[in-house]
Amino acid sequence: MGRLFGTDGARGIANSELTVELAVNIGRAAAYVLTEKTTEKPVVLIGKDTRVSSNMLEMALASGLCSVGADVVLVGFVPTPAIAYLVKEREADAGIMISASHNPCEYNGIKIFDNNGFKLPDALEEEIEKLVLDDMSPIEFPTGGDVGSVFNRYDLVDVYIDHLAESVNTDLSGLKIAIDCANGCASYTAEKLFTRLGAECHMMHDSPNGININANCGSTHMDDLIDYVNGHDVDLGLAFDGDSDRCLAVDENGKLIDGDRLIAAFALDLKEKGMLKDETAVVTVMTNMGFKNFARENGIAVVETKVGDRYVLEQMIKSDYKIGGEQSGHIIFKDFATTGDGQLSGAMFASILAKSRKCASDVASVMTVLPQTLKNIKATPEMKAALTNDADIKNAIDDVTNTLGERGRILVRASGTEPLIRVMLEGEDIAEIKRLANKVAKVIEGKA
Repeated sequence: MGRLFGTDGARGIANSELTVELAVNIGRAAAYVLTEKTTEKPVVLIGKDTRVSSNMLEMALASGLCSVGADVVLVGFVPTPAIAYLVKEREADAGIMISASHNPCEYNGIKIFDNNGFKLPDALEEEIEKLVLDDMSPIEFPTGGDVGSVFNRYDLVDVYIDHLAESVNTDLSGLKIAIDCANGCASYTAEKLFTRLGAECHMMHDSPNGININANCGSTHMDDLIDYVNGHDVDLGLAFDGDSDRCLAVDENGKLIDGDRLIAAFALDLKEKGMLKDETAVVTVMTNMGFKNFARENGIAVVETKVGDRYVLEQMIKSDYKIGGEQSGHIIFKDFATTGDGQLSGAMFASILAKSRKCASDVASVMTVLPQTLKNIKATPEMKAALTNDADIKNAIDDVTNTLGERGRILVRASGTEPLIRVMLEGEDIAEIKRLANKVAKVIEGKA
């Protein structure tokens, strides 16, 4: 993890940690690093989520890009995967998404995509970091007609919706779907997409006001969607996060379907169609142990990566695997997207229901989730660093590992997107793993 970029872009509290000045310099440095071999004036797309600070940062980034001679195309309020798709489809030189994803409205972030729609590898992010934080002197500032211009193309979101509809290519007529947009980007796209596919849409949290993004709604706050499904005659509930790169689902009985179970359903569906490359799915170390049990029972191989959909994608590209993702709902269909896409995932799950004529609970039942508990601990950078070298923390983790044996596991990791240390335990006895998680958490908290 770098000094500026975490596992999913540069993030912080807008106008405090992620300032206008920083955004200007990120724009300048990104244009320099990504387009230094371009002889013509480079073109960079910018999209944004619905939080109030996104407009401010959009203007700052555009100014920075134009100041080094790049033309900027403002796409407006669009999901992160829309920028990833459009940057390649429009043959732009780079794309930038302004979003802090699932975080509260006071946060914001900057995600950068290359000309093929992929998140930047660590090496390129480090080059940008060095320019921004250490020395901007290599960057030259043009004058006259060589200064960049800004163009508005808010219609491009429809090109993205067309792409999703063509990718799913299934008639969802007869399905009633409750859709929680998290008061984020999906508020501008989800109803158009699912209505076009034929579904009856019950829209929720689709009225963004700049400060209500992810506020007790969306894929990180599932209670409202669960309550709605329990109280209405619908076949499926889908929840996205603020920038719509995640999707979680709720079955017809109001039971949560997490990312692991969605990936299991997708992997099995692809295998049955003869489309699962090397009979393999890619997941992360956070994936529930139940996924491995499902995979073993169904003749599917599992490849594990570090947490972060960029690492999942790297492994998928390396071996041309077709499906992968995270428990949190970042799911990548490699044949159709270069990053996690919540609406694509939701529509693909609905298409399995439509084609199989099975209910959501039956489709998701291919995987049984083992009990899991997660403790989030507020952490300073110093506390995060202590995870790798503190003897007390290491001993506490080793004690739990020995106690659980083959009955479970413990994973302790620093979040790459939030000031948190996460303590995750899985096992057969929920009371036992909660007790053990609290024990380890107290040791970590004692290092504050």
